[in-house]
Amino acid sequence: MTRNQRTLRTAVEFSGIGIHTGETIRVRLLPAPPGTGVEFVRTDLPDAPVIPAHISYHSPKDMRTRLLHGGAVVETVEHLLAACSGLSIDNLRVELSGSELPVLDGSALPFIEFLQQAGITEQKEQAKVFKLEEPVYVREGDATLVALPRDKDGLELEYVGTFDEAQELSGSYRIELTPEIFVEEIAPARTFALASQVKALQEAGHGKGATRDNTLVVGDPDTEYRMPLEPIRHKLMDLIGDLRLLGADLTAHVIATRTGHRVNAELVRRLLDLMQAQETEGLVQRESALDIREILRMLPHRYPFLMIDRVIEVEGYNRAVAIKNVTVNEPYFQGHFPDIPLMPGVLQLESMAQLAGILLLRKLEYTGKLAVLWSIDKVKLRGAVTPGDQLRVEVETTRMKGRTAQVRGRGTVAGRLVCEATLMFTMIDA
Repeated sequence: MTRNQRTLRTAVEFSGIGIHTGETIRVRLLPAPPGTGVEFVRTDLPDAPVIPAHISYHSPKDMRTRLLHGGAVVETVEHLLAACSGLSIDNLRVELSGSELPVLDGSALPFIEFLQQAGITEQKEQAKVFKLEEPVYVREGDATLVALPRDKDGLELEYVGTFDEAQELSGSYRIELTPEIFVEEIAPARTFALASQVKALQEAGHGKGATRDNTLVVGDPDTEYRMPLEPIRHKLMDLIGDLRLLGADLTAHVIATRTGHRVNAELVRRLLDLMQAQETEGLVQRESALDIREILRMLPHRYPFLMIDRVIEVEGYNRAVAIKNVTVNEPYFQGHFPDIPLMPGVLQLESMAQLAGILLLRKLEYTGKLAVLWSIDKVKLRGAVTPGDQLRVEVETTRMKGRTAQVRGRGTVAGRLVCEATLMFTMIDA
C-alpha cells in the first residue's frame, strides 16, 4: 500500500524542560519539502547545524535516543519521532535551542497535540516503504528483538516486559500501528524509572528534569497510572520512535522482549542493510530514482568520464544515493593496473562529486548553474574496488551558503566502506 508524504501546514512553537539536562529548551516545528525527512536544527550553535533523524547518525547513550552529526548533538528524540510515525508525518524541520528535546509530560501526547495544532498536509511525492522479506533477529543479554515478514501492509508490534518491583505491570501488549490506535493507546504512556534505581540514576547525573508529573516511578505505591500496562505501552512508543530512524514506513511484525534503545537501534541498522541491498539490486524502485537518460540531462559529463550509472534515491537536496557498476571494460583498467585492475581512488571521489552535483542542482536557486568542485578534505581510501564490484555512493549536504555548498560522501561495496571524503563546491553559471 502506497501513500503520499506528509508535512505540517504551518509552524508551531513550544518550550519545556529536558528530562536529563534539566535545561529549558525552545522548539519550533516547521513544514519541510518532500524527501527531507525529519531533521533537527541546533539554532543555538554557529551555522545552525542540521542533524537528520536517521540511523546513520545514531550515537549510543543510556536511557535515550541520541543523534550526532559532526560536533552537533540532539538527544531524547524518540517521543517526537514516535508522534511523527503515529501521525504519518514524513517531513519536518525541528529547530531547538539546546541539545535535548523537552520531555513535556513524559509521553508523546503533547507532541501529537502540537503537530495536530499546526495541521497536516499531504505532498505530491510518495512515501518510502520497506516491506521485510526475511526474518531479522537481535539479542543482547535477556533482551531480544525479532522482525518477521508480514502478509498484510503496515506495522504490527508486540512488547513483552517484566518488572520485578511491580509484577502487576508485567505482561505484553500488541498493536497494529494506525494513527487512531497510536493516539488512543500508545501516545499517553509516560516515561518511567524503577523505584530501586532512582537514587543511582540521580547520582549518575540522569533525570535532572524528571518530576512526578513527567516520570512514573514503577514500584512506588504512590504512583498513579493513566492506563493499564502503561510502562509496557511506553516501551512500544520508544520502539516506534526508534524505528522511525529507518527513514521509511516498515511493513513487518516486530516482537520485542525487554528491549531498550540500544537493541532497537541495532535492529534498525540491520533493516537498513536489507533495504539498501534491495535498492541496489533494483528490487525496490523509488519515485525519486533517476535512470541514465535523466542523469545525462542533468550532468555535462560524458564517456569515458561519467561515473554514475543509476541514481537510486534523492531526498530533497539533502541526500542522494547512486551506483556505479564497475566492469573490466573501463578504459582506466588498461593502465591501472594491467595485471591487478583497481579503480583509481580519484575516480571514486569523482563519482561522489557527480552525484553531489545532481543533488545540489535540485535547489531552485541553483537552476542553470554548474556545481564545480572547489576542494576535497578528509579523504580516506579504505578498500579496493575491482571489476565486478558495484560501488554504492552516498552523499549528504552538510552546509549550503550562498553559492557554496559542502557535501560529505562515502562509497561502499557489498556493505564494506571503501572511500569517504568531504567535498566543497561553488556554483558557477553554466
